[in-house]
Amino acid sequence: MCGAGVLPARMAGEARRRGWRVVAFTFGDVPGVTAHADRTIPSRVNEAGAVLAALEHEGVGAVLFSGKFWMKDFLHGSRPDGALAEITAQAGTMVDANLLQAVVATLGRMGIALLDQRPFLGDWLGGTGCWSTRTPTEAEWTDVRRGLAVAQLVADAGVGQSVVLKRGAVTAVEATEGTTETIRRGVTQAGPGAVVVKAVAREHDYRFDTPGVGPETIAVAAAGGAAVVAVEAGRVMVLDKAECVRIANGAGMSLVGVKS
Repeated sequence: MCGAGVLPARMAGEARRRGWRVVAFTFGDVPGVTAHADRTIPSRVNEAGAVLAALEHEGVGAVLFSGKFWMKDFLHGSRPDGALAEITAQAGTMVDANLLQAVVATLGRMGIALLDQRPFLGDWLGGTGCWSTRTPTEAEWTDVRRGLAVAQLVADAGVGQSVVLKRGAVTAVEATEGTTETIRRGVTQAGPGAVVVKAVAREHDYRFDTPGVGPETIAVAAAGGAAVVAVEAGRVMVLDKAECVRIANGAGMSLVGVKS
């Protein structure tokens, strides 16, 4: 199940390398995935019935979600078909965890397993350490530690995964807009020297998604004058790490992985 971004192509390639037959359901433009798929099926979020029928027709036994699926597509998209309406009614609320359980239940009734994404990510899960040339100052490390604690609380509450802060004051908390827009908002309010931290809920289900940052996110942080972007080590993915480091170094910004 392919959302936006470069992740679907990487995961499809890794699945193919592991010997899976790959059928890619593409929701929008998904660059590069066709080269790794045995079949590509263009799909729409509001047409869940057609997707479920295609899964059955193809004899699919396991599903991977990959790429970005925006909550606004559920909130403001076209009128849902009967299958999607049934799934959202089963979820009860438009909270990721509730939607996940409803999707898992729907697939389970079809005998389809939903797989953990991590075995299909290769080396894109970030470890501990400072990857950029510039290392954070002691004051910035203090903000990183506070930001990590706040981000984990927010993530555990099912609200978002990222926060922006400066000298201990939180200037933005992620909601439905996503990490990049949260950073844009937070650094505008904080001004130069802000610290960005992204973390994951302790009970996060990696079947649904793997939280991550990529070049676009790092570029927005750099353009806003952020001093540090920190991610929870081993739990937040860094897409195209070399390019992220290049952007951070060009802006004199620190890019680090930290454990709680």
